[in-house]
Order: sequence, then structure tokens, then C-alpha cells
Amino acid sequence: MEFVTHSAEETRALGGRLAQVLGPGTVVAFTGDLGAGKTAFISGMARGLGIQEQVTSPTFTIVNEYEGGRLPLFHFDMYRLGSADELFHIGWEDYLVRGGVCAVEWSENVAEAIEDDAVRVDIARGEDENSRMIRIEGVSL
Repeated sequence: MEFVTHSAEETRALGGRLAQVLGPGTVVAFTGDLGAGKTAFISGMARGLGIQEQVTSPTFTIVNEYEGGRLPLFHFDMYRLGSADELFHIGWEDYLVRGGVCAVEWSENVAEAIEDDAVRVDIARGEDENSRMIRIEGVSL
């Protein structure tokens, strides 16, 4: 499915819509350039899961955990990781069995650790600075 959003708020709203159909243990693998809107989309997912906490990019911490919603949200940023081996060293498999949603930015950096049944979200800049072209695969909205 392909969508076009025209503001950060519309991008967050689409993230919230996706969150409504996600179940425990779902991995959502994100790709997109720096500043494309991945964190805004994940912020919307958090809101859609009922999480009230503000979502920030876990660039230096690798993972941020958000609880208090319908499902926990584990927000990973793989930008600084060199391989999937590093992901396994931080406990990736433990997160997979905790019954939450794993949102993985820069998933291409750890592609071999992402299962084939993951939901895939690619975000690209559109025709103007606020527009985003978003492709979602692996789930129906």
C-alpha cells in the first residue's frame, strides 16, 4: 500500500492507523533517509497504541522502551550498528518475546536479523518539504 502525507501530523496519524492492526511480537522494519519522518511515524504508532510518553529517537541508546499502552513499544535505531551480530548482543531476541511491537529504524543495517514476516515501512520525501511518500508492506490497513 502506498500513501502520501502532507505534514508531520498526517505522518503520525498514519502511524497511529498502522498501530491499530499490530499484534504482540510484531516487528516493523523502517527504511528511509535521515530526516524522512521515521521517528514521526513511530511517534504516531505510540499514540495509536495508547502510549502517552513523548517518543524520541534512540540514536545513542539504540533502544527506547515505551510502556502503558495496549502493547509495549520498543523503538530501535540501528544507524550506528555495523551488523546484526551487534543487535543480538543487545538482547534483540529478548525483545522479540516480550509481547510488544519492535519498531526498527535503519533496518537495512541489520537486515539478516529481520524476519521475512516483518511489516515493512519505507518513507521518502515527496514533492515539497512537508510531503512524504510512505509504502507499507506486510499488513492491510
